[in-house]
Amino acid sequence: MKFINECPVCLHGEFSPYLTITDHMISKESFDVVACQGCGFHFTNPIPVQERIGDYYKSEDYISHSSTKKGLVNWLYNAVRKRTLAQKVAWVRAFSTGSRLLDVGSGTGHFLSAANAGGFQGKGIEPDQDAREFALKENRVDLLELNELYNFPTASFDAITMWHVLEHVYDLRKDVERMSQLLDRDGRFFIAVPNMNALDARVYREFWAAYDVPRHLYHFLQDDLIRLFTQFGFELEKVLPMKYDSYYVSMLSEQYKGGSILRAVLNGWRSNRAAKSYGYSSQVYVFCRKKV
Repeated sequence: MKFINECPVCLHGEFSPYLTITDHMISKESFDVVACQGCGFHFTNPIPVQERIGDYYKSEDYISHSSTKKGLVNWLYNAVRKRTLAQKVAWVRAFSTGSRLLDVGSGTGHFLSAANAGGFQGKGIEPDQDAREFALKENRVDLLELNELYNFPTASFDAITMWHVLEHVYDLRKDVERMSQLLDRDGRFFIAVPNMNALDARVYREFWAAYDVPRHLYHFLQDDLIRLFTQFGFELEKVLPMKYDSYYVSMLSEQYKGGSILRAVLNGWRSNRAAKSYGYSSQVYVFCRKKV
């Protein structure tokens, strides 16, 4: 295990215990989430060493790297995928000034395939070899390995997308800084992450599936993202809702608790209804460069 000695956002060195959470998905191990005493940022600490983190993704149930339709939750996830992919492509088109796209953490390549079919000239990066092979075979996109992030010239892209990926990035500050260099002056970041302030997070607490330890290394609030990206010259332009996520996350959370699908649907609906106060279960944050 690796202990984090500095807050990934503000570099403060003192933390308070927040929650102990079980990895219900794969390992059944327990992991601690702490809160930075300097800025309040929450992150998993300690985390698996980088050479072992991949072991915690090796499951067909981890459907960001799979298209399995086993079980109701997975079936529903795949059933709404076409609609959510179209929405993502529309968002990127609406806020971007060009077609050069980099999708970081492409998984099985569904989004990148849809984006390219919609007129983008997209490249994708995915660290997992199995996911890259699936993307090539099923979605006809040839994804690059993670080290390729450091081989592009500066200002290579008009948009960089990370759909539920930033919470997984092992070297957070280093990679965000690098990606900021790859964006054109008028480029946009599209960052989708779970929102630990959402009502479903408050209801389920340590059973909230979107904590997803240890795969999720960081657990974001909106202010955390603003604080992080401000350091690299960006400002928040727009927050967009991912309304289906409250239902999906609530269903997984109820599974972990041994609860009911009906309660999950109710909690997902309640969470969306309360989004004006707490935000949605997952949100997309669009960042642009600070205006001078």
